[in-house]
Amino acid sequence: MRRTTTLSTGLASLLLIGAWATVAAGPASAAPAPEATPTSTSTSEAPASDALIDAMRRDFGLTRAGAKARLAAERTATAAEPKAKRAAGAAYGGSWFDADSGKLTVAVKSGTSAATLASVRDTGANVRTVEYSARQLDAAKTRIDKLAAPDGVSNWYVDAESSSVVVGVVAAQRADNDVRSFLAKARASGSVAVTVEETPAAPETFAAGTVGGDPFYTGNVRCSIGFSVHGGFVTAGHCGGAGQGVSGWDRSYIGNIQGSSFPDNDYAWVNVGSGWWTVPVVLGWGTVSDQLVRGSNEAPVGASICRSGSTTHWHCGNVLAKNETVNYSQGAVRQMTKTSVCAEPGDSGGSFISGDQAQGVTSGGWGNCSTGGETWYQPINEILNRYGLTLHTA
Repeated sequence: MRRTTTLSTGLASLLLIGAWATVAAGPASAAPAPEATPTSTSTSEAPASDALIDAMRRDFGLTRAGAKARLAAERTATAAEPKAKRAAGAAYGGSWFDADSGKLTVAVKSGTSAATLASVRDTGANVRTVEYSARQLDAAKTRIDKLAAPDGVSNWYVDAESSSVVVGVVAAQRADNDVRSFLAKARASGSVAVTVEETPAAPETFAAGTVGGDPFYTGNVRCSIGFSVHGGFVTAGHCGGAGQGVSGWDRSYIGNIQGSSFPDNDYAWVNVGSGWWTVPVVLGWGTVSDQLVRGSNEAPVGASICRSGSTTHWHCGNVLAKNETVNYSQGAVRQMTKTSVCAEPGDSGGSFISGDQAQGVTSGGWGNCSTGGETWYQPINEILNRYGLTLHTA
């Protein structure tokens, strides 16, 4: 018999899978929870909760006023980014949020007219001239995507600040012949700069075998729910294949995986029924209050971001890079976003959120939440578009 709970306690106890699209369980005969009416993905949001402010003070070393100011500045930068990109046109070289200035910085290819530079500044962004446009850098990365990467190569991505394609190499394998050959081919793949950064370990996915707690399961694998969508929830593709049954914290049936892709992508979605329902909430695990999801506006590089998962619960960090290719042992996954947030096995599929805006589902990374690490997520809007889903918002 599934235990009966109120919605508020159910979220905390049922979904210890870090689901940002939490799915609460109740008796099959219970009345369904009232549906929240979807709203637009406007950057305006309710004031940040005291618990969220406290979490940012802890993870970023900010004062209370500093945390509030940073959240406000990030909302402004998120709104300005698409406007600045349009203003820069073909000269656009990428953009990122600069925490020191509290503003968006936009890279613009050198030689761009003064009028275009002025148009970009008019959006409220700072401007930095760089050698290559984003189009040139993206084209070079696409060519690198076609190369077969050895185990010693962990990832590669376009870095707007350095105006280069950065290749991550496991430090202990930098001298490996296959790694050196890959780097030589990468540098020969285009006319842009290719730089190297060392990582302490190779990335791994964060699925886990069956353990105690409040998870969702596919067979003997435990993962974390990502975000509620109308009719189900999204999670990581490596957690299970299409057609697999999914059960909740009490091993009662939730639904089936309706679509799944891994590698190349790392996303999946599950239909929800059998007495379960969806709510637009991300669990705060007592560290912060449970967070309402109000949209999916994409945060810029440099913005703060937090993750919820069934193993390590709630942790925060920064967005480090976008459109990154990650080289797992199972194969490369593309169009990922890298963060400085830690994660561990069982956190896979869990929610990444910035303010009240959904960002993506946890895929994998390196390190842990004791010594630190980096984690990648698959962007939420790509998943919604791929499967024609609608985010469940408050």
